[in-house]
Amino acid sequence: MAHERMVPLLPCASVDEMRDFYLQLGFEVSYRQLKPNPYVAIRREDLELHYFGIAGFKPEDSYGSCLVLVEDTAPLFEAFAAGLRAQFGKLPLTGFPRITRPRSRKNAGNLSGFSLVDPSGNWIRVMRQAGPGQTAEAADAPVSKLAQALANAVVLADSKGDVAQAAKILGGALSRDRNLNTTGVERIEALAYLAELSVRLKDVDRAQELIDEIDTAELSEAERETVASALEQVHDLRQSLAAWS
Repeated sequence: MAHERMVPLLPCASVDEMRDFYLQLGFEVSYRQLKPNPYVAIRREDLELHYFGIAGFKPEDSYGSCLVLVEDTAPLFEAFAAGLRAQFGKLPLTGFPRITRPRSRKNAGNLSGFSLVDPSGNWIRVMRQAGPGQTAEAADAPVSKLAQALANAVVLADSKGDVAQAAKILGGALSRDRNLNTTGVERIEALAYLAELSVRLKDVDRAQELIDEIDTAELSEAERETVASALEQVHDLRQSLAAWS
């Protein structure tokens, strides 16, 4: 057979909460019922998600997850990020819902990926799809210990959700960083990601300390262009810290 379709069914506490959440992310409702069982189907272009309601369901108890394969993760991330900022006034990095940024995943052939964790704790994992005959992104392997630690931390935190262990590994690598192969760009990227992990752990003082180090770093114009994404990430982190002050 050909032209098969598969649509994930994910649990939630309230189908109307999920409907309202996803409407702000550019989705539309294609079906909704409350009886005999709560159910809602939502669609954004070719992306479909279906949710069924469970009374008393808690996001902390969710094991729900699905994989969304795309040609490029950036457009969908930007659309989701805009909708989240409109809803919450900032990019939510902790709690439910929350989102991670597109990053190369060492455990996925260096292909870019990000995760949207919905209000009911389900992980919507968006990954770049390898082209025909392609199994990995064209990317050089990390050459410094710091870059290796950053790649490992991304897998732990963004793929597996172990933020504390990722922060421990990356923090240790930054403390030991004496490798002459480490560039200013690598250090800024590592500092920015550790600052994000600190925000996720609600370690405000540590996050601010790392942001201060980034702010005082001496970078050339070329280096600033290279780390533009990391500096944009720091801007979002400042918004999160301001909300807690």
